[in-house]
Amino acid sequence: MTAEISLDKLRAWWSHRQGLDGSLTGSSPEEVLSRAGWARSVGGCSPYLGFFARAGLDREVVDKAVANLDVHELPSARGCTYILPKEDFALGLTVGSGAPEGELAAAGKHLGVTTKEINRLCDSVVSALESASEPLDAAGLRDVVGEEIRNLGAEGKKRGQTTTLPLALGLLQSRGRIRRVPVNGRLDQQRFGYVPWTPSPLDGDGPDMDTQRTELARRYFSWAAPASLKHFRWFSGLTAAAAKKAIEPLDLEPVGDTDLLLPAEFSGEFEKFTVPRKPSYALVAGIDGIHLLHRELSRLLDPEDAARHSPGGKPGRTLGDETDPQCPIVVDRGRVVGLWEYDVDAGEIVCQSFVKPDAALKKAIAGTENYVRDQLGDARMTSLDSPKSRAPRIADLRAAG
Repeated sequence: MTAEISLDKLRAWWSHRQGLDGSLTGSSPEEVLSRAGWARSVGGCSPYLGFFARAGLDREVVDKAVANLDVHELPSARGCTYILPKEDFALGLTVGSGAPEGELAAAGKHLGVTTKEINRLCDSVVSALESASEPLDAAGLRDVVGEEIRNLGAEGKKRGQTTTLPLALGLLQSRGRIRRVPVNGRLDQQRFGYVPWTPSPLDGDGPDMDTQRTELARRYFSWAAPASLKHFRWFSGLTAAAAKKAIEPLDLEPVGDTDLLLPAEFSGEFEKFTVPRKPSYALVAGIDGIHLLHRELSRLLDPEDAARHSPGGKPGRTLGDETDPQCPIVVDRGRVVGLWEYDVDAGEIVCQSFVKPDAALKKAIAGTENYVRDQLGDARMTSLDSPKSRAPRIADLRAAG
């Protein structure tokens, strides 16, 4: 492979593999996730925006896929919640299982919680859910099994563990015994109930952890390559040694004179790939896979754009200073060419464009604006986002034009 690989080509290729070039138009939610990668979910609308930008999917279609268990929000890589396609449920649960186990170990060390105590509570929770006629939220579970839930006192509150119930729920989810379902069927609101998971995706003897980590690496490099071992470590949460071991069975090739790696099966296609001449704009969340799979914002920013003020930030703070963009982003062939927010009161998207808006960009903004207003009602990026919290960023975007 040639030594010199332009950043424009890398960006456009990443955008292509992410399906932000129109290549996933008409695909199902499950197909989008299988091709572009798991979608990070933090109680905001990022997954909806990602499905819309890639495949033009209405919210109703996505919600139906969630209800049918074609896709599901699960604790997975690094113990973080992602939206996964059905084929990856077992993989996601397995590679994410270390996080709740670690929380239990820490609670045992600092709060005197025992494994026996939590396992007993786990069994009671499952029995309660099996007997219930509808999903039970945390309050409903406390009503049924409250005598087995222990308050962890001031020290537990200090460590973010007020009772033993969250420990049990975390373990049960990672073991595939229960799953949580949104009470109104939507992915952008953090109100959940719990139901038993039968049959569980973890029923039977699955592959060992090393094999599963390699499968995670295989998927990751199909979504995100060219990517480095460091990028994969960020996504997976693995140590350097474990990450290196995970990729050893894969046929990965270095890209030019970089530390980036590409599956050999994509080598020929990547060599022939050229940057499209026409723009391909997409409005997505700051935690969309085009950024978050690598979490290296500088690769998506031109130098003059990295020097721009970070909206809502302290005086002098620039986009280049940020680990993650503080606003949703506009991308064109992999380059961040703008920032945006949704103004609920005005019912419109406020956008700061780094390029002269052409007809295609105006169309992309209008299409996303209609989607947010008519189908989502708001564009909250996290569960803590609100019209009030984003007001300073909107003001900065309006001022910057």
